Amino acid sequence: MSGRVPMTREGYEKIKAELEVMENEQMPEIEKRIAEARAEGDLKENAEYHGARESQGMLQAKINLLKDKLKRADIVDTSKLPKDEVVFSCTVTVKDLDFGDKEEFTLVGEGDEDYDNGKINVASPLGQGLVGKKVGDVAEVEVPAGVNKFEILEIRFDED
Repeated sequence: MSGRVPMTREGYEKIKAELEVMENEQMPEIEKRIAEARAEGDLKENAEYHGARESQGMLQAKINLLKDKLKRADIVDTSKLPKDEVVFSCTVTVKDLDFGDKEEFTLVGEGDEDYDNGKINVASPLGQGLVGKKVGDVAEVEVPAGVNKFEILEIRFDED
């Protein structure tokens, strides 16, 4: 993978903590299960051994993914971003022009997504479609079913 991964310092620390748990707690537990299964003898028909090895492979893949995100992390200083357009860390209220619904999204980085609560990844198609727009602009976002159109109603920044 290439490219920078925008995130807040909090998002970076969250991913780092998750990685630490995987490497220092979960992986040793799986290695222990493998050793115990290996001690039982014949590995060809040992379901415990094969299950543990599969778990080890999946966990290692997750570890590698998180390490890659941390390596490509771009910690964003939100105080230097423009306040009159949709940018990373803003909350934007939009009107869906097809259905008339009002929706609110907060553009966040890796590790901070919470789609149920309207926190969308700034790098997602919807996030990218909204970035750079100002109040009154219409954002067109391509989706598999066509194009969704959103009018930008409000842009705000929640100060911590």
